[in-house]
Amino acid sequence: MHCELVVPGLFAGGSTSRLAGLELLLARGRRSAREAKPLERWVQEAFQIGEGVYPAGALTLAAQGKDPGEDSWVRADPVHLRVIDDKLVVVPAEAFALSAEEAGALCEALNVHFAGMEFTVSQPRRWCARLASIDESRPALDVAGTALELPKQSAPLLTEIQMVLHAHPVNEAREARGEPAVNSVWLWGAGPAPRALAPWQSVAADDPAVLGAARLANARQRALPRSAHEWLERLAQDGRHLAVLDALRAPLALAADRVQNELEVLEREWFAPLLAALRSGHVGMVTLHVPDAASGVSFETIRGDLLRFWRLRRALKNYA
Repeated sequence: MHCELVVPGLFAGGSTSRLAGLELLLARGRRSAREAKPLERWVQEAFQIGEGVYPAGALTLAAQGKDPGEDSWVRADPVHLRVIDDKLVVVPAEAFALSAEEAGALCEALNVHFAGMEFTVSQPRRWCARLASIDESRPALDVAGTALELPKQSAPLLTEIQMVLHAHPVNEAREARGEPAVNSVWLWGAGPAPRALAPWQSVAADDPAVLGAARLANARQRALPRSAHEWLERLAQDGRHLAVLDALRAPLALAADRVQNELEVLEREWFAPLLAALRSGHVGMVTLHVPDAASGVSFETIRGDLLRFWRLRRALKNYA
């Protein structure tokens, strides 16, 4: 069995503690380097989706078992938006709590107002909508807290969306509790459903766009388990299997003080158990991809590599 992990942001947080399992996998593994790229582009290439904008909206809809048809879809993720002197400051939903009930009520109001756009909740923080053309290809997390120019193409639509959301009872209740209002959406990842191919028998991820790519590629898809133990229990004993571990993206963008804790959780729940499974022979190979590292590195480790005792493990920063 070949287990592959994609861990964006792994080398970006400057770990201050030693992560024994991860460090040993990196030290004993065979390193290869490619061009650095964000997770979305890595997924696009890995699933052979093609060039152009990553069609996150259509992939998200596909993850729900719905047929995107020939239409173009966008991700319309809920955000708290501040406009200052024609500049946008985006606060993504990862920065605040949002319940499924709140997300459903807000999308329902948008659907009443915008007939035909078909706003759909995939997860409370991840929505999609039927929309033909949006130039933005970055998720809201990638622009969190950054002052951006108001997009001319979508400005009228965003203004109308904000008007619908502004006076909604959900937002009135949120503001009364001192929580950020969901006063806009972040439109990105437009396009029709693509064709997709994948070398993996199964794909586990939190992001529905990744699961949608797996579905279109006829790979088994499942929500990311809490640990490698749970993941391995459900995998076939042969073939290739992919898990997307993107837990570092939100703290890196929003709360740097949480990065160290997330790294320690990944070590305890994922890296150390996979190292143990490799040692025991339960897993034949572990590959770890860090697509957004300076050189887009991957580390491939088989059981025999663990015998290379002269390759001593080093602190995480040495592998960046």
